[in-house]
Amino acid sequence: MRLTLVTFGTHGDCRPIVALALGLREAGHDVLMLGERSAAPLAAEHAIPFELMAGDIQQTLAPGGALHKLMTEGGNVAEATRAFGRIAEDNTEAWMAQLAQAARDADAIVFSGLTAYVALSVGEQLGKPVIGAGMFPISPTRAFPSALLPPVRMPGWANRASHHLINFVLWRMFRNATNAARARLFGVPARKAMWPAFPTLYAMSPHLVPRPHDWHGDWLVTGAWTVPPRPDWQPDAPLRDFLAAGDAPLYIGFGSMAGFDRHKVVSALVQAVDGRRALFYPGWSGIDVAALPANFHVVGATPHDWLLPRVAAAIHHGGAGTTHAVAAAGVPSIVLPFAGDQFFWAGRLAALGVAPRHVAGHKIDAPRLAAMIAFTEQPATRERAATLGRAVAADRGVDHAVAAIARFCGRQGA
Repeated sequence: MRLTLVTFGTHGDCRPIVALALGLREAGHDVLMLGERSAAPLAAEHAIPFELMAGDIQQTLAPGGALHKLMTEGGNVAEATRAFGRIAEDNTEAWMAQLAQAARDADAIVFSGLTAYVALSVGEQLGKPVIGAGMFPISPTRAFPSALLPPVRMPGWANRASHHLINFVLWRMFRNATNAARARLFGVPARKAMWPAFPTLYAMSPHLVPRPHDWHGDWLVTGAWTVPPRPDWQPDAPLRDFLAAGDAPLYIGFGSMAGFDRHKVVSALVQAVDGRRALFYPGWSGIDVAALPANFHVVGATPHDWLLPRVAAAIHHGGAGTTHAVAAAGVPSIVLPFAGDQFFWAGRLAALGVAPRHVAGHKIDAPRLAAMIAFTEQPATRERAATLGRAVAADRGVDHAVAAIARFCGRQGA
């Protein structure tokens, strides 16, 4: 089969799509990936055919960007609507035109993230099967509330209603830009309602999020999609020497998060770590690493599957990819979420007993963080994390996703 994969988001959003593309290619399918610039180097490393899409997610997360306030202060539904509306207005027509051309000869389209309504519109216009790829659950269920709302206990009917509410809000964010692009490019009438249920694959471990019993049969939890480890990868000498020089360190990294109060977060980290050995990955944070104390060793981009099994615990933002990587490594987490589904993942890890109850990233202070670190040092916490790690590491997410895509496309005659 010929498959066009499209996504727009941070490195953590794009990396699973590269992993899926690799699995599809290994199964004998032809793939083309459309994505944001942060995905280009990884796609090139694995020789995945790649087309660059308009937009710069790093710029939208930086101070002054559309998502800056949402990421740093938590925001609210109105703030999110304005932020994503700006992204939609800036990019939807360009994305739709590009995908319509790229997918013309494809047998199916697989989409993720902010490209949902673009992909569904193109699939409708070209008569192609469209398959969703989710990094967190958005399909309605009574089992838990929307992953984009604060994690609170609600009755089943309210949980299900929360998913419908958030999905309606998401559609409203992109509806005007989507309909304008559909009219200009395809000459079709405005779409008033969302698309009916379509196949969706969730790159989540069933050990973190068991598949809800009330989901549609085409909504599947496959396990995380991870890029295979590079057997030839080796750490640089400073990292190797640091790891060999003492006890397993803490890992600290906030991935693509940017623009938060760096001084406040660094101050809390330094005080709470309290002389322990720590590995710090600055990511997109813009933190001045020269100001960190000697017990902090700064690392560049390092394969999670190599690094995380060598740490005592991981302090992170709760992105889906990092959450799964830490869980698979069998070490406890300390989650400081900033926005979006990060609070959902913080709640899942806490419910499993492998992380303390979260504190929002913009509210963190040294005393609370110190208590969270102490939780991860308890033998019972470490034992639970190790048990979970063995289960998550055994998931075969890409294999299950590739097989499901073949079934979906075969059923629709692709």
